Amino acid sequence: MVGAPVSAYDGFFCVSPDALTGYRLLGRCMTQKKTLTPFDYLTKILNARVYDVAIESDLEPARNLSRRLHNKVLLKREDQQPVFSFKLRGAYNKMANLSQEQLAKGVICASAGNHAQGVALGAKKLGCRAVIVMPTTTPQVKVDAVAALGGEVVLAGDSYSDAYKHSVKLQKEQGMTFIHPFDDPDVIAGQGTIAMEMLSQLQKLGSPRLDAVFVAIGGGGLISGVANYIKAVRPEIKVIGVQTRDSNAMLQSVQAGERVELPDVGLFSDGTAVKLVGEETFRIAKGLVDDYIEVDTDQVCAAIKDIFVDTRSIVEPSGALAVAAIKQYVAKHKTKGETYAAILCGANMNFDRLRFVAERAEVGEEREALFAVTIPEERGSFKRFCEVVGKLPGGARNVTEFNYRISHDSKAHVFVGLTTNAKGESEKITKNFEKNGFAALDLTFDEMAKEHLRHMVGGHSPLAQDERLLRFVFPERPGALFKFLSLMAPTWNISLFHYRNQGADYGRILVGMQVPAKDSKKFESFLKQLGYPCVEETHNPAYQLFLK
Repeated sequence: MVGAPVSAYDGFFCVSPDALTGYRLLGRCMTQKKTLTPFDYLTKILNARVYDVAIESDLEPARNLSRRLHNKVLLKREDQQPVFSFKLRGAYNKMANLSQEQLAKGVICASAGNHAQGVALGAKKLGCRAVIVMPTTTPQVKVDAVAALGGEVVLAGDSYSDAYKHSVKLQKEQGMTFIHPFDDPDVIAGQGTIAMEMLSQLQKLGSPRLDAVFVAIGGGGLISGVANYIKAVRPEIKVIGVQTRDSNAMLQSVQAGERVELPDVGLFSDGTAVKLVGEETFRIAKGLVDDYIEVDTDQVCAAIKDIFVDTRSIVEPSGALAVAAIKQYVAKHKTKGETYAAILCGANMNFDRLRFVAERAEVGEEREALFAVTIPEERGSFKRFCEVVGKLPGGARNVTEFNYRISHDSKAHVFVGLTTNAKGESEKITKNFEKNGFAALDLTFDEMAKEHLRHMVGGHSPLAQDERLLRFVFPERPGALFKFLSLMAPTWNISLFHYRNQGADYGRILVGMQVPAKDSKKFESFLKQLGYPCVEETHNPAYQLFLK
């Protein structure tokens, strides 16, 4: 376990049977250090002003995910908040505690988007000016939302840390009050109200059992508030922090025993893309957080899909971190019958990003495997390959992707995607291909293949003589491709094939076929008999430039 146990909080905290008594003892010890004690935070959380703008979000079971994991998974729906994120809790609590003089000068903050919306909404409620400094990488949906709430948006830098530096400069120049997104006791206390709600809502769900809470970490404000409240009231509940592997500043800091500033952070999970965690949040996390889990982009995409299946809502990447971590935790510890809560901390997703999420979700869950397969460049080999795919052990599978361009007179290299039924199947499928005489390379976990190669298969080929290019619409059902291959004349050769499942009820397929001029009438008859809608693209100028 990376994080120190509760009994080691700052070297002297020990949870007594009466948790609050223990906190009072800690308070007397820490007075000398002039730091807020967990008991202080408990008091601040109980008195936090958040419900002028926030709602008590639902805590609801994720029934499908629970059934799959054989553990009860609860989702704390902070995506239901007016700004679709938990951040308004901390922002408003901080602003509500400002003096009238401070409010009159206005407030300023730095944020990747969610905190920004909270500050903007709080400023609108309290009637003060709000300047919001956001990274240039912030999703447009968040920028537009802040502007719609009356916030004055300033874009600066590539990450939160860059935006923060610029906001400090503006704050000094204009004399406004800085509203920190995480490293402030009032902000932390506001976020802690989530834990207060969760423990109360457990009773309504019929059972007080909760084994662990999984919390996304950017700067650490959310987990600091949650951990302080839970360890005060229910110290037996584990608090587990979650970060992406490319933005793990808190984990690295805890491991090093001091705050570590990352040179760069991954921007896919923009809500947690923080280079340096807060001083106060680091102090709290190193003492109260029980463990940390890292997740990757594919796992996050899979978690977004899992949440959608259970809620019919789409969260942003940072909002799915906790669910991705629960899946990893269950797989590692082989637990059954336990209860876990995941805080869905935000849902400010750029619509354009969904294309990428859908592409990577299946791979992240290992529901899709990718291969490079070598087959003989001879008549009937394509059809034989399809027959091998149809007979793979583990039940029926769908071909999710197929890319091929003729490039060699004796062998063909195809890029193929297949649905899988369980994790680890790609290795077994690879061996089965080889057993049937097809050399195969497992590309399931190859980033270059997933990001680039799949889109680059093709190009010019001097072997593509008498080639006709057609764009087909295939029905998305078993046997559609086999029907195509069966009706083809054996003397015709497929020289190009591109297909990717897009989740529609039909498949869009580009096919190159080598058809001698003398077979033109026969080819037209084949198309008529096939009955699939098609458009000939042989004379398309883009084809002539890049593929001919």
